[in-house]
Amino acid sequence: MEVREAVDAAKQRIIELFGSEGINYVTLEEVKLDYDSKNWLITIGFDRQWDREEGPLGPILTQAPTRSYKVVCIDGVNGQTLSIVDRVLPNLEG
Repeated sequence: MEVREAVDAAKQRIIELFGSEGINYVTLEEVKLDYDSKNWLITIGFDRQWDREEGPLGPILTQAPTRSYKVVCIDGVNGQTLSIVDRVLPNLEG
């Protein structure tokens, strides 16, 4: 399976599973091929409607939503989705 096919499969799976949650801006973030297993590890980012943080003036100045990131493991041979897990980014503040 080529990288483009794996990315398309990962995005489609995220849209299928999380689409009813009102996700927006589904984007490719990272791609890695595990050479031992031949599986693709593809990080997909997206926004959820309820992930918006209120600014200091409450709902008047709602900040941009925080992004959710999921790592989708795609079988490199048959394209089957093997897993979807959270990709937690390190806190860079302080």
